[in-house]
Amino acid sequence: MSRILLGVSGGIAAYKALELIRLATAAGHVVRVVQTPASRRFVGEASFAALSGAPVLVSEFERDPARGSFPGQAVPTHEPLSHLELVANAEVFLIAPASANTIAKLAAGLADNLLSSCALAASCPLLVAPAMNNHMYEHPATQANLRTLRERGALTIEPDVGALASKGEQGIGRLAEPVRLLAACETALARRSSDAQGAPREGWRGLNVLVTAGGTREPIDSVRFLGNSSSGRMGLALAQAASARGAAVSLLAANVALPAPAGVACTRVVTAAELEQACEQRFAECDVLLMAAAVADFTPAAPSDGKIKKSDHARLELVLKPTADILAGLAARRRNGQTLVGFAAEHGQGAIDRAREKLSAKGLDAVVVNDISRTDIGFDVDANEVTILAAGGGRSGPEQWHVPRASKAQVAEAILDAVERLRWSG
Repeated sequence: MSRILLGVSGGIAAYKALELIRLATAAGHVVRVVQTPASRRFVGEASFAALSGAPVLVSEFERDPARGSFPGQAVPTHEPLSHLELVANAEVFLIAPASANTIAKLAAGLADNLLSSCALAASCPLLVAPAMNNHMYEHPATQANLRTLRERGALTIEPDVGALASKGEQGIGRLAEPVRLLAACETALARRSSDAQGAPREGWRGLNVLVTAGGTREPIDSVRFLGNSSSGRMGLALAQAASARGAAVSLLAANVALPAPAGVACTRVVTAAELEQACEQRFAECDVLLMAAAVADFTPAAPSDGKIKKSDHARLELVLKPTADILAGLAARRRNGQTLVGFAAEHGQGAIDRAREKLSAKGLDAVVVNDISRTDIGFDVDANEVTILAAGGGRSGPEQWHVPRASKAQVAEAILDAVERLRWSG
């Protein structure tokens, strides 16, 4: 159970903070909320209090019935200062939505309301999720303020692109969806926990990590393709977690609609052949390869340049040819010091045995296995449950670690922990 302090500033996107609280509490976290006065014009305190089960504060001058404690914590016997006690107890402080005005205040170091005072006093990870009109977000002043916050150690959660609050307006500036906000919080929490345990984080600094994500699409004609259901969420979570640990991360995203994590260099690809070419260009320089993309096993042998018309064919037959085994090809020319991790989406019984065969046949250091026969984990959902098989386990076969059902951000941290054991623990 982790303690999340949620700061809500003024904006129509404040309603998404309600869903974030629901998701966070369902995942076992506890939440306290501080609001700016302007945010009350969009969502009132009663709604946040009902979902969080804790008092909501707007002013530093109002009494906090919980005296700065979170649900499940003992209430202090004295009356502490709210802006100090709340952040002292919080394990992560997320401001979502963060308006342009609030971001400017944070960058300037102002403390003229409870939310900004908490931010100035916070020693826990600070996450800022901007939400505003695209012109305001792209304005040089806002971008400069965000750079200032990042330079001071704050983590920014990039906004989405799409319909904005004003009728007919489109562009970047939509508050990130609650599942992505929660994933960012859990990544920050996992990193904080690992740092407290003395994990060898310095080993990630200067490390080049190559991550593949999403699923390839193999063209049948100019409009149709063979594809799969991979959303790329697992790969994005791995890229974000590796970047948070200090690695230089390159992400190869195959048909991923979600935005890449901040600070991660992203290259978009479509087909298995394009992914193979991009991997080959970057593989020699990488120290760790996390091959999370779902790569097509077959591709049409003769795709049509135009659109195949139904009226021209009483029956249509496709001839498929195998695609290259990208991971096996890379493993065949690996250099000393590289760590290669494959991913196996298996269906039903025998998944672990089939993954063991892949681990051995492809010459990998580890394989991450998930059962795609389950609808509550795997493709296009925010949760996963995996088994990590590592080579060199002795007579009993590969070493094996089970990661119970958790958010993909948490699973990503477990996978990186396994990489650490492989690289630095012998």
